[in-house]
Amino acid sequence: RRQVLEASQQLTEIINSCLGSEPSTESPDPSMDTDPAAEEESASHCLWVDKFMPRRYMELLSDDYTNRCLLKWLKLWDTVVFGKDKALKKAKPSPAAHPQLSHPKEHPSKWKTKVQLTEEILEAELDQHKRPKYKVALLCGPPGLGKTTLAHVIARHAGYNAVEMNASDDRSPEVFRTRIEAATQMRSVLGSHERPNCLIIDEIDGAPAASINVLLGIIQRKDAEGEAGAGRRRR
Repeated sequence: RRQVLEASQQLTEIINSCLGSEPSTESPDPSMDTDPAAEEESASHCLWVDKFMPRRYMELLSDDYTNRCLLKWLKLWDTVVFGKDKALKKAKPSPAAHPQLSHPKEHPSKWKTKVQLTEEILEAELDQHKRPKYKVALLCGPPGLGKTTLAHVIARHAGYNAVEMNASDDRSPEVFRTRIEAATQMRSVLGSHERPNCLIIDEIDGAPAASINVLLGIIQRKDAEGEAGAGRRRR
């Protein structure tokens, strides 16, 4: 066992030296305000699954359709969370502007992709406050598929502060409710960037039925409060 540990330590040092000698070509992420020296020091002592985990959207290796749909759903909250209006897509130039390139048989396809159809459905199902119809997104799949990693990467990509809680650890419905309300009603004030929280509940399938009912009750209560306050100005 001691020989295995020594060999793994030597291999880790070799990989760290090789990675440290290569120049980094990645652009800095403005949302990450950590010290590069401290980050490198911490990365050299962490597990490989944490050291080489995806940290940007383009580094994800999971299903692209799932990634885009979840990102689209989360970005639909920008209107009520950040006060941003939806960016209008630029109109494509008409074929008359380039008559020499247009041919009778060349027409845009009338069939839409699966991603386009899903995005249109999500946009069409906004409520009166311009919020998505479904207030939570459920990611399911076998262990190791990258569900938690996807949630963290997309939350940071959309400008949120990812707050994770494990539903299987909080067996008490009262503790479960307290943690949910603390994550959804309080904002992070630490650091230079104050961002709204995005709650990620891991292992929800391991939570008791009472905790699930607490989660559903909070969602339905928020919807009822939103409908009751439709006549007054709401931030």
